[in-house]
Amino acid sequence: MNPEEAQKTIEDLRTELRAADRAYYVDAAPLMSDRAYDETLTRLAELERAHPQFDSDDSPTKRVGGEPIDRFETVPHARPMLSIDNTYNEQGVRDWCARCKKALGDDDPTFVLDVKIDGVALSLRYEHGTLVRALTRGDGQRGDDITANVRTIRAVPLTLQGQAPDVLEVRGEAFIPNDEFRRINKEREAAGDELFMNPRNTAAGTLKMLDSSVVASRRLGFIAHGRGEVSDQSFVASHTEWLDALRSFGVPIGETVTCATADGIVETIDAWRAKAAELPYMIDGVVVRVNDFAQQERIGYTSKSPRWCIAFKYPAERAVTTLIDVEHQVGKTGKITPRAIMEPVLVAGTTVQHATLHNYGQVRKRGVRIGDAVIIEKAGEIIPQVIEVADPDAKDRSKRPTVQPPNVCPVCASPVEIEPEEAHDDPLLETARRCINPECPAQMREKLVWFCGRKQMDIDGLGEKSIDQIRGTEGIPLEHFADIFRLHEHRDALLALDRMGEKKVDNMLEGIERAKSRGLARVLAGMGVRHVGDVTARALARRFRDLDELMNASEPELRPKTLNKTDALALGFSGEMTDRPTTGLGKDTAPVVHAYLHSDAAKATFGALRDAGVDLSSKDFQEDAGEVESAVSGKTVVITGSFDAYTRDELTEWLTSLGAKVTGSVSKNTDLLIAGEKAGSKLSKARELGVEVWDDAAMLDALGEPPASNG
Repeated sequence: MNPEEAQKTIEDLRTELRAADRAYYVDAAPLMSDRAYDETLTRLAELERAHPQFDSDDSPTKRVGGEPIDRFETVPHARPMLSIDNTYNEQGVRDWCARCKKALGDDDPTFVLDVKIDGVALSLRYEHGTLVRALTRGDGQRGDDITANVRTIRAVPLTLQGQAPDVLEVRGEAFIPNDEFRRINKEREAAGDELFMNPRNTAAGTLKMLDSSVVASRRLGFIAHGRGEVSDQSFVASHTEWLDALRSFGVPIGETVTCATADGIVETIDAWRAKAAELPYMIDGVVVRVNDFAQQERIGYTSKSPRWCIAFKYPAERAVTTLIDVEHQVGKTGKITPRAIMEPVLVAGTTVQHATLHNYGQVRKRGVRIGDAVIIEKAGEIIPQVIEVADPDAKDRSKRPTVQPPNVCPVCASPVEIEPEEAHDDPLLETARRCINPECPAQMREKLVWFCGRKQMDIDGLGEKSIDQIRGTEGIPLEHFADIFRLHEHRDALLALDRMGEKKVDNMLEGIERAKSRGLARVLAGMGVRHVGDVTARALARRFRDLDELMNASEPELRPKTLNKTDALALGFSGEMTDRPTTGLGKDTAPVVHAYLHSDAAKATFGALRDAGVDLSSKDFQEDAGEVESAVSGKTVVITGSFDAYTRDELTEWLTSLGAKVTGSVSKNTDLLIAGEKAGSKLSKARELGVEVWDDAAMLDALGEPPASNG
């Protein structure tokens, strides 16, 4: 295909895909199936790669997500994103209507109603018809710039159709459709991951991810409902005209109903409540507005919300059923979660048999016992939750068995870590119980992917897709870390796999062979041992010359800092203990790491790695290393912005080696902020608190040059 033909085909495919997006999200009249859409998108992507001169920022292919970003900038809203006052009863609606009519005198208002989607409020800014910025609500005055993530939402047009004002800010709600939420949780369940609790929280967490490709995979939706800054305020005079204009520009809007009386509003609220379960997204109420913009301005605002708008919130839908049993689920991070198994019951339009109990602290707080009648709630929750016991005074209830939190992993029987807050007398302060075995089968797939990553064992060619492909092939074992280093025994079987040519397989096997000599720090960091990241792993490797020495260390020897002589002697060590560097572990984390290192699972894992030829000696050991003295010794340091010569991870490791404690957020306890290019809110907060700030030059002047990365 010559360049002229390619350009025309590319433009035709883009036009076809944009029309399909509008038909699906705006007109509710799909033009093509999902498969046809994906095939068309794939063809367009191939043509764009072959003809990069025709690249365009508003191409539908840009919605798949780009390179992960480092952080989000906080940006002021052009117009504040105010909250909406709530009411929970009919009388509250009638009183609000009366106040609006009183403020307008003889000028009777018309009211516009739309469902209150349980999602995430966004502000989309278009300039000359092009999406230039997407902000979260934040505190109403400032929000996080999540433009890269919002660009992946197919329902959000990257360019507006028709003649829009030069500046047009669209306020609306991003959400995960119910079908997509079920799909995501089904995939997570199949992978052994923890299930997401509800679409709203999942959408909020998704939009704040730093990797926009993950956001794209979640298939969020968007529906507009309000306005921010508009350069031509006169082009529409009412909310209904505003929505009509947005629809003509290709922005999706929701269903609305217009009423003239309080009776009509109440009837509409009741009607929408009856069909809430049929909607494609979760709702938690109805929003009622005065339609005319001039009337809105006459009614006015409070400091926090408009007086011309109110939200009616639906009460939670609940049901009573019997708790049959509690199962203990292990997620990919090792977190163990109690899940209720109940007598099937109909709630919010669906039959449910399982509900979350959140954590074992909540189980204790509610006093749940097997056989109890329990109240479950599904207010905006696709996965129900147990709210309370319905029969706390039932006869002989004390004889029912209590729910016992597991002290070993229910999957692999390895030790369980009880995070410090869970042991507190107040169950509300509980966080989690976790299996600390990195080779637990419930976690192993994610662990293998992490182990092979660039910052860990750096095995080129053995990424997520390759690992999934190999693990899905009978006859090639890949269930444990050591199995990676035996893949050379299955070279012929690897060559038989789809898209596994001889060069790719040999490069992978060469990468595996090189990884054997990475050393103790990289192995520890790659295994995903709880509380042992790359910085702590390197610190341990500086202190212990090999795995055997690490395994022989007592728990106090893994403590966080170099001991003074008095403390060392009190613990039964000689003064030589004071000549060893920090390990990076604390009084709560050192016992957890020590318990894992001496568990049967750890011994089996390290033994298998050693048998497979993996070098478990330290490449970082420092003989006679003493207490670090530097300009940052003992200081709490925060790093922000970007640096040309090194990554923030490399800086973190270097500063830690110089005796600093590096944290992620600025507070009154912060001693120093090191600010690179494009430093944002952390720099502002540091200045407000009077924290000392160094730029790149000041850091190098005080500390010298960082060592070259050995990654």
